Amino acid sequence: MAKQLDVYRDWLGITDSARPLTYYQLLKLRQFEDDPEKTRANYRQLNAHVRKFSTGEFGPQSQALLNELAKAMLCLTDSERKAEYDAVLGRIPTQPGRRQTMEQILLAQRGVTPEQLAKARDFAKAVGMEVRDALLQQRSAAPEVVMQAYAESVGRPYLDLADLELDPALVAKLPAAVARQHSCVPVIADESQVLVASPLPMNPDVEDALRLRFGIPARSVFCTPASLNAALTKYYPRGSVGAATARAAAKRRAEPEAEEEDEKATAATLWQRIKRPLVIAGLAVSGTFFLCMVYVYIKRILGIFFGR
Repeated sequence: MAKQLDVYRDWLGITDSARPLTYYQLLKLRQFEDDPEKTRANYRQLNAHVRKFSTGEFGPQSQALLNELAKAMLCLTDSERKAEYDAVLGRIPTQPGRRQTMEQILLAQRGVTPEQLAKARDFAKAVGMEVRDALLQQRSAAPEVVMQAYAESVGRPYLDLADLELDPALVAKLPAAVARQHSCVPVIADESQVLVASPLPMNPDVEDALRLRFGIPARSVFCTPASLNAALTKYYPRGSVGAATARAAAKRRAEPEAEEEDEKATAATLWQRIKRPLVIAGLAVSGTFFLCMVYVYIKRILGIFFGR
């Protein structure tokens, strides 16, 4: 009998038989690792390895493990969610250190030079945009480098959307028009929240709108503009979902109007049917009343002349 596949053991080389694995075990990190770059580096390495099995007979298992790796990375690179997760694992909370700014992270990692950063600052100030957007527009650094640094500076995760397949059922809950309007796609959802990827910070109004749509709170995950556009093209192609949604909306809008027109037409037809009898009846009543008045009047005149 063939040995049953254990993706953790056979693909990741994890010999610990205890299940479920913690996110640290899954990503092969030391317990409570706090360096987001180390977390992302391990994730990228494991992701590339598991992808080797995606086109074979174990394609479904490969995709499931890729999504599991992404979920672990997204949690451990989100400062707030990581603190909650670590507390569940028994970590004693400590006073969090002060986060570095995006500019400090980029300079420390040599993602940009001081000259490039100064040029981006001047450009951002002149046109009234964020330094992040100026760096992307001037191509001072690779978009993924800029967005990773920005995500780390605000304590949120960064994700390359090409690393995982989105759940069609989750995608279907967000109309194409809304996804394109707010430049976002839903990534992963559990019982407590849905993670939504976007290259832009999500304002509270959009978060509230997404919460009402999904029925659970929405939390942002950062990605590059290019990967977001690719995901929109893949999961919300123009002319299919968008057109169908538009047609459905038009139909919903047209139905009350058509119903109202039908009611008006029915009322008009009914009036035409009863109009003539009513007129005839009215004339008859009026004629009868007129004859009665003439009769009374003539009777009085005759009474005067004949003494009756």
